[in-house]
Amino acid sequence: MSVITLRDGTRIHYELHGSGATLALTPGGRNGMDSLRPLALKIAQGGYCVLIYDRRNCGASDVVIERRWDATGAGLSEQEIFAEDMYEILGHLNARPCWVGGVSAGCRVSLLLAIRHPDAVKGLLVWMVTGGAVAAKRLGYNYYEQFMEVAERQGMEGVLRTAFFAERVQQNPSNRERLLRLDPKEFVAVMRDWRAFFTSDKPVVGATEEELRRITVPTVIIAGGDDVHPTAVAQKLHELLPQSEYHRPLWTPQERERLLADQSLYREATAEKVGPILLEFLQKHQARAGVRA
Repeated sequence: MSVITLRDGTRIHYELHGSGATLALTPGGRNGMDSLRPLALKIAQGGYCVLIYDRRNCGASDVVIERRWDATGAGLSEQEIFAEDMYEILGHLNARPCWVGGVSAGCRVSLLLAIRHPDAVKGLLVWMVTGGAVAAKRLGYNYYEQFMEVAERQGMEGVLRTAFFAERVQQNPSNRERLLRLDPKEFVAVMRDWRAFFTSDKPVVGATEEELRRITVPTVIIAGGDDVHPTAVAQKLHELLPQSEYHRPLWTPQERERLLADQSLYREATAEKVGPILLEFLQKHQARAGVRA
């Protein structure tokens, strides 16, 4: 595992697997890179250099709960900060532009990167696309509201006792001091601002139709099939992206729940199911690029 220190001092843990054209993959949920390692290794065997990493506030990377603004002075959500971090990581690795993809939350980061920094993206590989009222409410609570409630009642010591943040400290002990230095009121205020990103008034969580229509790179979309990743949301994304191809859900909701009961099994199943689709898509478009060249 390697570490990049970003311009703001945040340390990001990452791995590179294989060699060839670069593909950057972002995990779903608040998961670390471990969740994508089997898939990364499978794609690397197909002749690609695959980047996986822990986003800030996830995995073993630094936890940094603070406001950040873009060049226009607009406040950034945590999801947009993730995309800005990826842009910087790819620059550090001299990997722009490259293929970019991810599952669920990783899909959001990939789409945001393509919207905010189209120069960084050759193409998109996304699956389990999030959208709709259930996703907006559930993810907003899981990522932010539950921790706001703890901070208001028990302060930052209480936050540190939650399973999620306790694991962040276990994986990266320096996170403890950074969290304890935070004023609980500021922590809650930042979390509230970040929570506002999750609304159900957009085709996919975090992006408007106008923004999505501006994405013109080749894209493969594998639909989800549950309340957080409705199939209709992936179909709508396919409709909005002119250079996209669409694949139906790989599992029924019941099959996916069964796999999720064993994370190791789910990761291997993802590698076996998603890997061939992504490799076929990559090879097809790499071949077309070679013909054009």
